[in-house]
Amino acid sequence: MGRSEAVGRMEQRVTRVLFCGPLHSASQNYTREYLSHYPFIQVDDVPIEDVPKVIGNYHICVVKNMQMNSSVISRAKQMKLLVQFGVGLEGVDVDAATKHGIKVARIPGRSSGNAASCAEMAIYLMLGLLRKQSQMQNSIKLKILGEPVGESLFGKTVFIIGFGSIGLELAKRLKPFDVRILSTKRSWTSYSQDPSQSDGLSVQNHAFDDLVDEKGSHDDIYKFASLADIIVCCLSLNRETAGIINESFFSSMKKGAYFINVARGGLLKYDAVVHNLESGHLGGFGFDVAWTEPFDPDDPILKFPNVIITPHVAGITEQSYRSMAKVVGDVALQLHEGAPLTGIEFVN
Repeated sequence: MGRSEAVGRMEQRVTRVLFCGPLHSASQNYTREYLSHYPFIQVDDVPIEDVPKVIGNYHICVVKNMQMNSSVISRAKQMKLLVQFGVGLEGVDVDAATKHGIKVARIPGRSSGNAASCAEMAIYLMLGLLRKQSQMQNSIKLKILGEPVGESLFGKTVFIIGFGSIGLELAKRLKPFDVRILSTKRSWTSYSQDPSQSDGLSVQNHAFDDLVDEKGSHDDIYKFASLADIIVCCLSLNRETAGIINESFFSSMKKGAYFINVARGGLLKYDAVVHNLESGHLGGFGFDVAWTEPFDPDDPILKFPNVIITPHVAGITEQSYRSMAKVVGDVALQLHEGAPLTGIEFVN
């Protein structure tokens, strides 16, 4: 069989990519656009409730907000890869996927631009709280000039909980504001040079010394919380970290300090947030991720003037989404050709 015939047969086969659910629609739209010249790659999106019915027809599944449990995974008879359009894989039963011979992967945040976008959003939320965004809008409506009196980020102490890809990008962007940066991390040993490890970071310890004024471990979170004016949560959500920001944590914070969450809603205890906003102990709360999504616009938390919410868009910029769409598209082409899959980080 000649090469042209082999290529023709390869193109006759169709590799099917399934995006779960309509939310974050730019993910599938940009991926379709990237693959528009490759008719042998089919990109579909279906409502989440329809995924179990059709998943058996697909080779790659982009999870998004889907809870990919063992029941759904067992129906994925042709599936080769479950991949997240980003980094969070807490909704995927990785053990079940492994049992069924399906690889699970994320797109490294730093290489895609996702981490940088999330870091920028964290600063946006900080500045919005410090400068009293909601009160400013009220002053505009009332035609009042010179109010409210806000606070400056200059000179503040910022505690970054979890110094992964987002934490690193955040620290780099905070330094020009002349802030003191504290951070905790499970291990401060050198990141691997292997891009498949540690979200693709290749930063040596000495680089941290230029960015982080005081480094600590998980055991230091209460100590650092007591020193910080602003706390930013950049942790991954897993069994160990779920609900870690609880009443005890808020009690350890300075009265009037601000808390920013650009990671996952499940890291925080909802009742503890409400209680500390009501008591005035928490000076302000900015969050891009919530306990349930989409978040209820009538939720009591949103009645506080010192709360800012954004609709899970921290990592959603055209740059980051086009970069991630290219990764998914390239992986689909690699799978179709039988080539090694690159640009993603496997977890099994």
